[in-house]
Amino acid sequence: MRDLLIPQWPAPAGVRACVTTRAGGVSKAPFDSFNLGDHVGDDPDAVAENRQRLTSEFSIAPAWLKQVHGVAVADADPARIAEADASWTATPGIACTVMTADCLPALFCDRAGTRVAAAHAGWRGLAAGVLETTVDSLAVPGSEILVWLGPAIGPQAFEVGTEVRDAFIATHPETHQAFVPSVNAGRFMADIYALARLRLAAHGVTAVYGGGECTVSDPRFFSYRRNNPTGRFASLVWLEHA
Repeated sequence: MRDLLIPQWPAPAGVRACVTTRAGGVSKAPFDSFNLGDHVGDDPDAVAENRQRLTSEFSIAPAWLKQVHGVAVADADPARIAEADASWTATPGIACTVMTADCLPALFCDRAGTRVAAAHAGWRGLAAGVLETTVDSLAVPGSEILVWLGPAIGPQAFEVGTEVRDAFIATHPETHQAFVPSVNAGRFMADIYALARLRLAAHGVTAVYGGGECTVSDPRFFSYRRNNPTGRFASLVWLEHA
């Protein structure tokens, strides 16, 4: 078993999830070694081998996405690569999959354990409502949804300009509490985990877990802000076969 992060959340029986790390693959530096991104300049054969290892590890069919920092949610389909930043499924064995290297991965399931979803949320997608559209795609009340927030850039590393702060506060004034002034004039330190929790709560989802890993400071994960170019790790959630 390679080095994986297993989410700690009260998901129902039959819901499985994991986050890959840099370890256990065949990619060479600076993508060493378990890079799953096919759009970052890595050797395509190495990426294909890494993806095959992931598929074999869990006997799943990952539904990869072409992520564009938007709010579209696709039906998870391993046979095609949808242009979207989230996917959902009710089909066992299909893994909703997102790739990140500082952006926020969010995994979703319903309390009945009948459907799951995964979303990729950079600040643009988060401000535009990708978490909310993912919640809506599950077609159950917000009170019936559990969310786990995966490794992302931490509040001590995420410095942003006033335009980012303004984009959130314009539609959700309560998000002001997720920004504190930086030592650099006119800049703010943003807490992407707090922003996600506030946006989800405003949309009726309060059972939110995770949110304690910083990709910039934790060398287990790829980080675009720490190293560029770099690879991508994946966050996956799926329903087990009965």
